[in-house]
Amino acid sequence: MGPKGDGAARPAAPGPQAAVPGTSGTGAPAYPASAGPHPAAPDSRATPASDTAPADAPPAPVREAPVQDRPAASGAGVRLDRRASDEGGGGGDDYTLQAPDPRVAPEPHAAVCVACRAGRVDDDGYCENCGHAQPRERDHMEQERGPVAAVSDRGLRHHRNEDAFAVGTTTLSDGSPVSVAVVCDGVSSATRPDEASLAASRAANASLLDALPRGTHPQQAMHEAILAASEAVNALADEQGVEAREHAPQQNAPACTIVGAVVTAGLLVVGWVGDSRAYWIPVDRSAPAARLTEDDSWAAQMVAAGLMGEAEAYADHRAHAITGWLGADAYELEPHTAAFKPDRPGVVVVCTDGLWNYAESADEMAEAVPADAAARPLHAARVLVGHALDGGGHDNVTVALVPFPAVPQGAGSA
Repeated sequence: MGPKGDGAARPAAPGPQAAVPGTSGTGAPAYPASAGPHPAAPDSRATPASDTAPADAPPAPVREAPVQDRPAASGAGVRLDRRASDEGGGGGDDYTLQAPDPRVAPEPHAAVCVACRAGRVDDDGYCENCGHAQPRERDHMEQERGPVAAVSDRGLRHHRNEDAFAVGTTTLSDGSPVSVAVVCDGVSSATRPDEASLAASRAANASLLDALPRGTHPQQAMHEAILAASEAVNALADEQGVEAREHAPQQNAPACTIVGAVVTAGLLVVGWVGDSRAYWIPVDRSAPAARLTEDDSWAAQMVAAGLMGEAEAYADHRAHAITGWLGADAYELEPHTAAFKPDRPGVVVVCTDGLWNYAESADEMAEAVPADAAARPLHAARVLVGHALDGGGHDNVTVALVPFPAVPQGAGSA
């Protein structure tokens, strides 16, 4: 997620969602893509994996807030989702490697540089011999929990990964299984965007895993989870203290987007704020795929208001300015939730714009998703990350895949 800018008036609210083919529920937006497809990629790069499970995160308090399926947009505020320096590319990770000094040996058990294999890594994560920055824990992350899997990668242009995810499984009050996935994208122009995305994903995941077994309806649980994520991000701004804010008043509060999915035996619920997305990809590719979320973005609102055509809006340099986010400086928190009852098995793709920029429409995303994604979600997530990297990897890339099981006999669609 790129920088933000404040002050532009918010355009008119998006129109009602179109029905999702093969599903029923509150509906989903249908914005075709303007970006062309990219060829499918092999597995993502071989990089050490790490676990991002929010094992110790305390459950968020349950609120008796009404579910807001499609709240009307109001207020003002825009965060730009593109940094000027990013457009021109530039690596920044290339260093001239010097021969190690044979008189200086790394200390026992000290980390050794992955580039020159000789220098010691200092406390800031740089090699004392060649100066190369070392891979960080969040540069590439993978996790598989039951049928749910997620992969996150720093990408090829950014110096750190500001995305985060959390996945998990639990049971409903009747004992039936439920899968959860949350993906967050830090806003780069804000302070500590990586911390914001991590705090939000952990808080939302903990809230869902706490509320669902107690009998909270999945759509209400998703609404409450977004509120819990917002509180977690707001708390980061409180930690800065008055003195820090006085010395850097121009800095924006920590901020991120959020998108999540809850999948039960017969129900699919999504929730979001910002421009991270969820897609529905049926196992039977003869049925159409669908996008389940509608961006809180300048381009989406221009199209919804009828002020610009889709191709024109998404080609504009303001297209990726987001009009909704989690953060203390958000003008108004508007959690969106939607519920669907698919009539066939499939897989839910939950991702940041680092992926959907390379597979924007539902058809393009379906083309990029491997045919066996429901049976091999971790492999499919790696393939999708590789697809974005092969396309240019201009942003951090994060995707979670949640298989939707076959509809029980006689259940049908409501």
